[in-house]
Amino acid sequence: MPELEPVSISALQHWRYCPRQCALIHIEQAFTENVYTLRGQAVHERVQQPGVEVRAGLRVERALPIWSHRLGLLGKADVVEFQTDGTPYPVEYKHGPRRKSANIAACDDLQLAAQAICLEEMTGRVVPEGALCYTSSKRQRAVPITPTLRAEVELATAAVRTLLEGGRLPPPVNDERCGACSLVELCQPQALAARGAQADARRQLFESEDDSKQCNSSTPCTLRLRKVTYGWRMKQSVLRSSEKPGFRFPCITSDQSFV
Repeated sequence: MPELEPVSISALQHWRYCPRQCALIHIEQAFTENVYTLRGQAVHERVQQPGVEVRAGLRVERALPIWSHRLGLLGKADVVEFQTDGTPYPVEYKHGPRRKSANIAACDDLQLAAQAICLEEMTGRVVPEGALCYTSSKRQRAVPITPTLRAEVELATAAVRTLLEGGRLPPPVNDERCGACSLVELCQPQALAARGAQADARRQLFESEDDSKQCNSSTPCTLRLRKVTYGWRMKQSVLRSSEKPGFRFPCITSDQSFV
C-alpha cells in the first residue's frame, strides 16, 4: 500500500470551518493575524511547553507529537493525560468561552477526535473521550469520541487530501464566517461574489436573436433592444457605423458585450 501524503490535523479544523480558508493556509501558505488568532497563540504558548509531569496518579504530557499511519495524519496534542491503565485522554485548549456556535464547536470536536484516533493507533488503547478546555471561561467540555465523529474525521481527511492534491482554491463562502476570519482581506469574498452578478448584468445588456447561431457578414445579427439607456445608445452607434463603407457587423452572442 503506497504511503499517504501526510495531512495536518489543524487542516481538518480549517477545512471544517471553511474549505477556502484551508486552501489559503495549506496550499498558498498564506496566513495573517487578527485578535482571535493572537489570543489563540497566546493560549497555546502557555500550554505547549514540552514536558512530562505526574499528578494524582496521572502522567501528563504536553505538546505531544501524534500521528496516524492509517489515515496519514500528523499533529501535536496540547495535553494528553494518561490514566493509570495507560488510556490516553486528550485535552485541547481553546481561546474563548465554553458556549460557542454549533459550527465552531463542530470544528473543535473534529480536531479533538482526530487526536483521539492518532493516540489509539499509537498506544493500542481505545480513547472513548477527550475534552476541550476554554481559557476565557476556565471550563472544560467533555467530548465523546462517537462512531459518527470518527467517520467525520475519515471523510474530512480524504476531502482535505483531495483539496491539497488538486492545488486549487475553492470559491469563497461570503457569509457570517468571514467576519471572524483573519484571511478575509486575502480572500476577498465580497469582491469575488460580486463578479457573478457583474457577469449576469453584462449578459442581460444584449442578447442575440438566436443564441444557437453565430453571426457572419452575410447574415448580420440583430440585437433585441433591452430597456436600458446604455444598451439603446450602443445599438444606435452600431446602426450609424453600418452606414459607413466597408463596415462589417460585429459578431455578438448572448454572453458578449461591447467593450
